[in-house]
Amino acid sequence: MNPMGFMKVKGLVDRFKVNHPKVPMFFEAASKSVGVDSIIEINITTAEGKSLCTNMKVTADDMELVNQLSEAMKK
Repeated sequence: MNPMGFMKVKGLVDRFKVNHPKVPMFFEAASKSVGVDSIIEINITTAEGKSLCTNMKVTADDMELVNQLSEAMKK
């Protein structure tokens, strides 16, 4: 990613954290609890009231991806 693109994304992420402070805290707490065979469920309710829901069982490959992304974000 180019430096200008990175700065734009960082600004958007910072604003997201201000607008939704509980979301990053949730993901931080969840990241310490999620492991292989955990189930992650996502539910979205649209402005019209329609519900969309999906879930996934976490695999070892998923955990490897999360760990690699976590390491990359630390750099």
